[in-house]
Amino acid sequence: MEIVTIETTGRNQMIDITSTVRAYVKRSGIKDGVCFVFVPHTTAAVTINENADPDVVHDILSTLSKLVPYKDNYRHIEGNSDAHVKASLMGNTATVIVSNGDLVLGTWQSLFFCEFDGPRRRRLMIKAVGDN
Repeated sequence: MEIVTIETTGRNQMIDITSTVRAYVKRSGIKDGVCFVFVPHTTAAVTINENADPDVVHDILSTLSKLVPYKDNYRHIEGNSDAHVKASLMGNTATVIVSNGDLVLGTWQSLFFCEFDGPRRRRLMIKAVGDN
């Protein structure tokens, strides 16, 4: 397993982590199997989506902000309830098939780390399992 540190710069942000995960898979020596990506934070997430058009990331973040506004009638005292809800909606894990030593992603797909309570220093855990 590898733990990667991610420095986020905004309150709501999506960072392409595909190259980081791909590099780990290559170093792991796994030829065929599965790669797990896990975010051990309650106000951050990971997802797979399009990276060809940056407007997709903008639209995702914009839609999440409309669905779950920063300020509402939340009871959580820390003032980041929206971040907890957004992280739960997006999820804290992604699983990607590994074939021939590389991630199997669709033509337009990338892995994204999602920050909802930044800026912060975050951790990302990556583990590949399979045959060498």
